Amino acid sequence: MDYGIPMPTEGRTTNMFTQKKSRAIERTIEWTVPAYRVGLAVILITFLSACAYAPGMRMVKPATLPETSTADGDPATEVQIAITPIDLTLIRQMHSATAQTHTAEVKGLYAAPGPYKLGPGDVLQITVWDHPELAAALGQPAASTRPSDASPGFVVDHDGNVEFPYVGNVHVGGQSAEQVQRRIAQGLSRVFVSPQVTVRVASYRAAQVYIDGEVRAPGAQTINDIPMTLTEAINRAGGFAPNADQSRVVLIRDGVSYPVNVSDMIDQGVNPARIMLANGDMLRVLSREDNAVYVMGEVNKPATVLPTRNGTLTLSDALSQAGSVNPGTADAKQLYVIRDAGNLKPQIYHLDATSPVSMVLANQFELQPKDVVYLDNNSLVRFSRVLNLILPLISAGLTGAVVGK
Repeated sequence: MDYGIPMPTEGRTTNMFTQKKSRAIERTIEWTVPAYRVGLAVILITFLSACAYAPGMRMVKPATLPETSTADGDPATEVQIAITPIDLTLIRQMHSATAQTHTAEVKGLYAAPGPYKLGPGDVLQITVWDHPELAAALGQPAASTRPSDASPGFVVDHDGNVEFPYVGNVHVGGQSAEQVQRRIAQGLSRVFVSPQVTVRVASYRAAQVYIDGEVRAPGAQTINDIPMTLTEAINRAGGFAPNADQSRVVLIRDGVSYPVNVSDMIDQGVNPARIMLANGDMLRVLSREDNAVYVMGEVNKPATVLPTRNGTLTLSDALSQAGSVNPGTADAKQLYVIRDAGNLKPQIYHLDATSPVSMVLANQFELQPKDVVYLDNNSLVRFSRVLNLILPLISAGLTGAVVGK
């Protein structure tokens, strides 16, 4: 019986479900599209300001050094630090200044070798030929049990005097053995006819120098009749150790430190043996580890770089030991050397390494201990790092919004 009421069919039910699903998808798209537009706008803004908000270390111009003078530690003022370009003029100025400094500091240590001067603690062996009875003045020789024990003889007292039969008290401090020999022979001539006298130093104990640092046998070395030059002192200490920096040898005399660059003296044709050591001097050979350089930034292997044994280390050497420049992330125009001048006002040098010729400058620019070599990253890397931080946040927000809707 047909009552004029349309009966539902399977096709009509499917169409109604499809229409509801389509309307839900349209509402989701209507909400999502503006959200994506907002996300794209955020990405565009981030791209425009990537250099300013990029994470990590980077070089900022102009360079300033904050000074804190307030009680709470807030920066009160900022000191501008000049950035000096590395060019041929700068290289010439540095080489000239280094050569003049080394020459002026070392020349004051030059001295001509002379005869050994006797002093308190030295032991003299005095022989008068054809008069064996005078040998009794030495007494019975004691057996030496330690290397520091003195040999039998006449010991110079703390006033620089010795006592000898028929001559009496003789002042020998500051005199050579030959001078003492003539004085004793002159004194004995009042008792003996043409006395033949021989004076020699049996034990050298009056003067010492101290050698410390990167040598094979550090310790005290006694000054004897062989002139105690710089090379003689190092050779007595066994020579330089493998980790020694031959360009940074320090001679301390009377409370004043004199830096000596042994390698530079040899390169200039100056014999280091012209430097004479005196009693009480201390010679210290620094280690290469104390003079390291720090390479940071966009290099393949950031590292602490040690100078060579002769103390030289150029900018190109440091970059090479750090694995060279990272071609994918580095900005070769932004290569910096930060140097602490020792007065809390650093010096900053800049090199544009985009040209192959710039490697000539890098190979002639000598680094100093504790220098920091920094290679900045390029703008694309900074933008990529910003996206790596922001995109996960945007994706998480959109996903949460879609699920909640």
